[in-house]
Amino acid sequence: MTACPSQRRYLALWFPFLPTDRLQRGTIPHGGAPAEPLVLVHPVKGALRLAAASRQAREIGLNPDLPLADARARVPALVTADHDPAADASLLLRMAGTCERWTPSVALDPPDGLLLDVTGCAHLLGGEANLRNEVLRRIRRSGFSVRATLAGTPDTARALARFGRAAVVPPGGEEDAARSLPVAALALPERTEAALALAGLKRLADLADLPSLSLAARFGEGMPERLERVLGRRDRRIAPLRPLPVFRVERAFAEPVTHADAVADSLRGLLGRMVEQLDAAGQGGRAFEASFFRSDGAVRRIGVETGRPSRDADAILRLLHEKLDALADPLDPGYGFDLVRLAVPVCEPLRPHQYGLDGGVPEDDQLSALVDRLVARLGPARVLRFAAADTHDPLRSSRLVPAAGMARKPEPDSWAAQPPDDPPARPLQLFEPPQPVEALAEVPDGPPLRFRWRHVLHRVVRAEGPERIAAEWWRAPDAPARDYYRVEDAQGRRFWLFRAGLYEDGAERPRWYLHGLFA
Repeated sequence: MTACPSQRRYLALWFPFLPTDRLQRGTIPHGGAPAEPLVLVHPVKGALRLAAASRQAREIGLNPDLPLADARARVPALVTADHDPAADASLLLRMAGTCERWTPSVALDPPDGLLLDVTGCAHLLGGEANLRNEVLRRIRRSGFSVRATLAGTPDTARALARFGRAAVVPPGGEEDAARSLPVAALALPERTEAALALAGLKRLADLADLPSLSLAARFGEGMPERLERVLGRRDRRIAPLRPLPVFRVERAFAEPVTHADAVADSLRGLLGRMVEQLDAAGQGGRAFEASFFRSDGAVRRIGVETGRPSRDADAILRLLHEKLDALADPLDPGYGFDLVRLAVPVCEPLRPHQYGLDGGVPEDDQLSALVDRLVARLGPARVLRFAAADTHDPLRSSRLVPAAGMARKPEPDSWAAQPPDDPPARPLQLFEPPQPVEALAEVPDGPPLRFRWRHVLHRVVRAEGPERIAAEWWRAPDAPARDYYRVEDAQGRRFWLFRAGLYEDGAERPRWYLHGLFA
């Protein structure tokens, strides 16, 4: 938390009738009003009470927490519906996405508000007043009631949007604008508000000049800090819904575009500008996200990742087109897109490529490009690779991980290096479960002389081992130890056999199994 005055600017949005507007939007003629009041109800201690009310219901005195029976006694033709907080939260989240057209830093203020960090954004629309008016115009055109205040701290803007009349508070004027607010603007517990009322402290001006220690001793430790935030004396940064991109470029259209070619051309132009920014910073993008803002407020996003840092515009554009073609729900322009944005959420330093004398692309780059295209078309959950696991158990020595992150960071457990002239220690093909065989050994604990597998007898001419592998004691404490042998038969075929158990244990006679085949 930092002390004010602050150079940051915040826009607070409050939707006073969000639950009822969600149900009424689309059913009200443009510029008109609903014919009947609407209330949303929920059960409280076995009785139905009002959870939310429309503007028309509020105007005739139907406020939240009123029993439904009393509300029907006043308005027999009252329209009711069930309160659905989950649907309201989902709607607020979608509206937050819509607000990202003005700033990438948008935070939820549940259950019915949003906070936007608009620092450095107002000049794009000709000033803070124009920015606020543009936000209000678009949201109200979508059928929602909204109030908005722009100030230097998020708490001051929030309090003024809900309890004040200020539209744009000039920098440094937060305390003067907030002193006239009621103590309800502090969002304190009901008991604390009642205690303040009994003490005759009804407005923030009555509290602003009192000693903080006295307020904390009488009304709680958090009360003075909350007061300072609402008065604009302290600033707290909001927590955006999505991480802020490292780089972003966008293109706004004077008229919404609906043609696919126009959208593709805009993406190509944005990628060119993005590559210039990345090149100037010596960075390469690891993730790219294209956002398409429709004129009706809907937002569609597509994102792609690359196996290596990249600023190859053609390759990135191909990945975006692959993702667009693979969408189960095609990109619907509706009444048209009026803003297209390209962002790079993740980037890494990228040095110039060193190509061979023949000018060819290194194999690693070709493999990375192939993985990127497969991931873009099939999804990251369907393109996997093997990675080493930290265990001596051959059945658990590898695991499947998404191939999209194969070059993002080194694996903590790498494969053991194998001398180039030595035969492989583990076969490529493993049987799960291992297949039982009949084996004959010269001595009880020695390698097999011959074994029968699938009714075929194999005579062993070479054997290497044993390699004793015990199961992980915390997973299978009673599992017998295994003695593994790499063997070769008279026809040159190589097998991986093991004997389960030891003769000196005195228990059941050890048995032989075939665990894998060498190539």
